[in-house]
Amino acid sequence: MADNGTRLTEFILMGFQLQAELRLGLFFMFLSFYLITIVGNLGMIMLIQSDPQLHTPMYFFLSHLSFLDICYSSVIVPQLLETLGNNEVVFTYERCVTQFFFFTFYGSTECFLLAVMAYDRYVAICNPLLYAMAMTPQTRLGLVALAYSGAMVNGVVRSGCTFSISFCKSNQVDFFFCDLPPLLNLACSETKLREQVIFLFAFLVIITSVSVILVSYLFIIWAIRKIRTAGAKAKTFSTCASHMIVVALFFGTLIFMYLKGNIGKSLWEDKIVSVFYTVVIPMLNPMIYSLRNKEVKEALKKAFKRITTSQESSI
Repeated sequence: MADNGTRLTEFILMGFQLQAELRLGLFFMFLSFYLITIVGNLGMIMLIQSDPQLHTPMYFFLSHLSFLDICYSSVIVPQLLETLGNNEVVFTYERCVTQFFFFTFYGSTECFLLAVMAYDRYVAICNPLLYAMAMTPQTRLGLVALAYSGAMVNGVVRSGCTFSISFCKSNQVDFFFCDLPPLLNLACSETKLREQVIFLFAFLVIITSVSVILVSYLFIIWAIRKIRTAGAKAKTFSTCASHMIVVALFFGTLIFMYLKGNIGKSLWEDKIVSVFYTVVIPMLNPMIYSLRNKEVKEALKKAFKRITTSQESSI
């Protein structure tokens, strides 16, 4: 609803409200981040598909993580660039609902997929002889489908609760995309019950994912402690290091953003944190897995060698 009692048909995204010179600088910086995200994650998917040594469960899940990072970033970053270019953007109600749903869907899927990847590492390290039997192609597909299904439920519930609220204070969203905190600031109807439902589902997504990750790594650490040589311990732990860094970055920002409550929060603070997990983290993920993973580095070397050989033979 709007101030005059009519239903809102559009929102105005206010973005960052900065000076033109600063907005221009941020525009090109975030554009470069987005291009690196697309190229890096697409490159990771293509590398995994092209190298037979990477046709393993771990890299199957990693290719899905790269796909999610592309989608997750693409839902938000083009809109961020538009607000930086125009200072404020008119956003239809339907477009806002769509963006909100897919942002929630892809973010929730990534939470569940990171938990699946932790479970995969647990099986590989703690039950190596059963790994091939446990992580069959059907099992992998089932786990990924479960991640997407759980995210779909959260996306529908979160979107339904949010957009059943009456908005009448204003149609100006003091943010660079349609997110929950700034939308709640526009509400003129009672939101407490809906906020509790939204918080409950967000809590379930995060606590379920984090619990699986923590339990998996507790067993992994216990298994690594039993390994006698330091070299073998380091080699085993290195297979988990990239995943642990990604988990810490992603869940750390999500917990800070959505589960810390409203004490001491500001929308400017939310904007900075949101930029980090919608722009920066999707860009960093392929770099983390490339720089810290020996198999990926070897596959990259072989790929570059094939390209170089192909270019030399065509001359």
